[in-house]
Amino acid sequence: MEQLLKSRPRIEVVDALRGFAVMAIILLHNIEHFNLYSFPEPANDFMAALDQGVWATLFFLFSGKAYAIFALLFGFSFFIQDENQLRKGKDFRLRFAWRLVLLFLIGNLNAAFFPGEILVLYSILGFVLIPCCRLSNRWVLALAVLLMLQPMEWGKCLYALAHPEYEVGVASWRLHAKELYPALMADGFWQMIRVNLWHGQLFSLLWAWDYGRFFQTSSLFLLGMWLGRKGLFTQLEQHRRFWIGVGLAGAICFVPLYFLADALPGWVARTEVVSPLSTIVSSLRNFAFMSVWVSLFVSLWQAEASRRWQCLLVPYGKMSLTNYLTQSLVGSFLYFGYGLALYDDLGTTCSFAVGIGLFFLQLGFCHWWLRHHQHGPFEALWRRATWIGTK
Repeated sequence: MEQLLKSRPRIEVVDALRGFAVMAIILLHNIEHFNLYSFPEPANDFMAALDQGVWATLFFLFSGKAYAIFALLFGFSFFIQDENQLRKGKDFRLRFAWRLVLLFLIGNLNAAFFPGEILVLYSILGFVLIPCCRLSNRWVLALAVLLMLQPMEWGKCLYALAHPEYEVGVASWRLHAKELYPALMADGFWQMIRVNLWHGQLFSLLWAWDYGRFFQTSSLFLLGMWLGRKGLFTQLEQHRRFWIGVGLAGAICFVPLYFLADALPGWVARTEVVSPLSTIVSSLRNFAFMSVWVSLFVSLWQAEASRRWQCLLVPYGKMSLTNYLTQSLVGSFLYFGYGLALYDDLGTTCSFAVGIGLFFLQLGFCHWWLRHHQHGPFEALWRRATWIGTK
C-alpha cells in the first residue's frame, strides 16, 4: 500500500465520490432554500404533486446520506495526510489540530451566509481523530461502532423509562430558529450576518446534538480512517467482495430500519422515549443507505464504461471546499431577503432546477480551474495556512 500511495497521491475514486456527495448536498440545499423553509403556493394541483414528489425523492435518496459520505471521506483524508507525514518521519497530529482551527474559521465564514453549514461541526469533532489515530485497527473500529449506536440516545431512553415523570421541554434549537427566519427574510445584509453567526450557528449545532449527529459524524470520521488503513479505496479489485458485501448488508438493513422509523411513533406513546429511539433508528437507517451508495459508486468505478462518467466528478470533488463555500454565497443571495428573495417565488421543483444549474456551473468552473492550477482557490489557501512556518 505504501508504494501505491507514493505513486498515486490522489485517489480518484475518493475525489469522485466526494464530488457526488457535494452535488447531492447542493441539490438538497436548494430545495430547502438554504434552510429558509418558506415556499410559495403551488400554481395548480399538478405543480403541488410535482413539488411533493421532487422533495420526497431527493430527501429519500440524499438526506442524511450525502453528509455521511462527506464525513466518511473527511476521516479518510486525515488518514492520507497523517500517513504521508509518518513516511517522512513527521508527526501530523499537531499540524492537524491547527488545520482544524483554520477550518473553524472557514466554517464561520460560511455560517455568515448559511445557517446550516457543517464545517464548524467538523472542526470540533475532528479532534477525535488525534487521540485515536495511533490506536489499533480493532480499537478504531470498535469505537466507531460504539459511537454509531448512539450511546447518548440510549441513555436518554433508559432515563425516560426509569423516570415516568420526566418531560422534555421545547428543543433549544427551535428557540434560535424563531430569531433566525425573520432575519433571513428581511433585506438587511449585516443583520443577516449577525443573526447567522449567533442564532444560526447555535441552531445548527444544537440541532446536530439533538439528532445524534455529533456521535454519528465522529463514528464516520473513524470509519473513514479505518477504511484508509485497510487500503479499501486503493486496492479495489482485491476488495471487490468487501464492497459488494457492504452494499448488500446496507440494503438488507435499510428496509426494516426504514419501516421501523415510521412505525415507532405509533408504538411508543411518550415523546421522551420515542424521540431518542427515533434518532437511533434514523441514524442507522441513513448509515445503511450511505453504505449502499458508497458500495454502488465504488463497484461501478471498476467498470470502464461507468468510470468514464464518474471521472467527470473528480475535479468537483478535488474542489469540494470551494464548491461548498460558493454554493452558500450564491444560494443565500438567491433565496434570502438581502438578495433576490426568491424564497417566496420558487417552489421545490423550480429550486431543484436552480440547483442543477448551479451544479453544472460549478462543475464547468472546476474543470477549467484545475487545467491551470493544482488546487482549488480555497483548498490552496487552506493548504498554505496549514503548512505556514514550513518549507
